[in-house]
Amino acid sequence: MPVVAPVDPPLSELLDLAVSLTRQAGELTLGWFRAENLAVDRKGDGTPVTEADRAAERFLRAEITGRFPDDAIVGEEEADTPGSSGRTWVIDPIDGTKAFTHGVPLYSNLLAVEDADGPAIGVINLPALAETVSAGRGLGCWVNQKPAQVSSRDRVAGSYLSSCGFDYWTEPMMTAARASGANLRTWGDGYGYALVATGRIDAMCDPVVARWDVSPMPVILAEAGGRFTDLEGRDGTQGGTGLATNGRLHDEWLERFGGLPRQ
Repeated sequence: MPVVAPVDPPLSELLDLAVSLTRQAGELTLGWFRAENLAVDRKGDGTPVTEADRAAERFLRAEITGRFPDDAIVGEEEADTPGSSGRTWVIDPIDGTKAFTHGVPLYSNLLAVEDADGPAIGVINLPALAETVSAGRGLGCWVNQKPAQVSSRDRVAGSYLSSCGFDYWTEPMMTAARASGANLRTWGDGYGYALVATGRIDAMCDPVVARWDVSPMPVILAEAGGRFTDLEGRDGTQGGTGLATNGRLHDEWLERFGGLPRQ
């Protein structure tokens, strides 16, 4: 009998699956959240990691591989899995492990899908808040099944800018941010990007990020009516920096931060 090539599911089905898997991973992490016996290890770069991080990534990898064995997988806690399908899943099992280990409920589980046409699916799951922001290319952005949209603010002065933390910002960047007249907050990690996508704040900036920290953001911001780039204004998630805005403020923030040292 002739071999029938597998048919890729439509993006809408892939989005539903990604949301379901990310929520299940989030439920796993809640089993360790605020546990008195939570063990916190240190990776080679000094950042924290817990069994919750490892378990959530193992779960997602197993579920993805079982369904799509030819897909590539990139994750924070394990080695990359090569693929031949042209599709890549990017996992951050717990974005905001520092928040997680301190019992702060703003940590998230991130999952993204990239294909031959670029960012296809993004999910930010906030398990301790029972909130999920998700988007698929051409399918809109959603927060718990309701449409999500960025803010309409068109002036940086008086807007809200968040970051994972200002302790690692350079002095020139901090000076530029303070001089902008924006309100500066640290609703950080995936939660900050979720706030931008849902219109609760206007911009999120991180001078240092890894690919898995921001892989869901290009499609989520685009489908919510906003914009995501690195701090040089380049599209993509591998520039080592991240800027998400409602779109109207993007160029002004790029101009304010343009050419300033990041580290």
